[in-house]
Amino acid sequence: MKNFTFASIVVVFLVFYACDAPNPEESAVTAPIVKTTTTKQETVENDKKIIVFFGNSLSAAYGIEATQGFVGLTAQRIDSLGLPYEIVNAGLSGETTAGGKTRIEWILRQPVDIFILELGGNDALRGIDPEDSYKNLKFIVEKVKEKYPSAKIVLAGMEAPPNLGPEFTSKFRQMYPKLAKEYNASLIPFLLEGVGGIPELNLPDGIHPTPKGHQIVAKNVWAVLENLL
Repeated sequence: MKNFTFASIVVVFLVFYACDAPNPEESAVTAPIVKTTTTKQETVENDKKIIVFFGNSLSAAYGIEATQGFVGLTAQRIDSLGLPYEIVNAGLSGETTAGGKTRIEWILRQPVDIFILELGGNDALRGIDPEDSYKNLKFIVEKVKEKYPSAKIVLAGMEAPPNLGPEFTSKFRQMYPKLAKEYNASLIPFLLEGVGGIPELNLPDGIHPTPKGHQIVAKNVWAVLENLL
């Protein structure tokens, strides 16, 4: 993982845990869905396909305007290229893989052609066993494939803080490529590549990207997503 020192990643993840950890009493099924382009009726009429970003505060563009986040930037790029896709932002700040497991069926009430799964970071912050996180991610992927067998899956990989120990960080890192191989999904190795741990590319909390940081994240996403369109 590039651009991280041991000290910086520990501070970054501890700050993220303090700012972004979800309230266990809150229900994830009330998470907002933000459509960044046309309405559903327009989608039907224009025969556009649906791309769903299912994630946490990174997808939700925490601390900045939604249009400045990597999901909004991806939508703008698709529109500028005239591609027949509509993006749905189902990011929820503080979301864990368990929370995602709870609300996935609600999200799947709408059509899905490409499903981008961006969860796991908050699990690492809480020290949740990567095996449990893996099972939750697996459940989510299987639910998507069960309802929409032809949907393409993209996994956005994350990293765990090194203070949790080499065994934990290794198991956490491996769960994304393991899932990608098992379900023939596309993989973004590390969503925050080129952004994580770089102060000038993150907000004062040290973890959520600035608009400029999101531009780099959007490029990381596009490098994989482009091949699926």
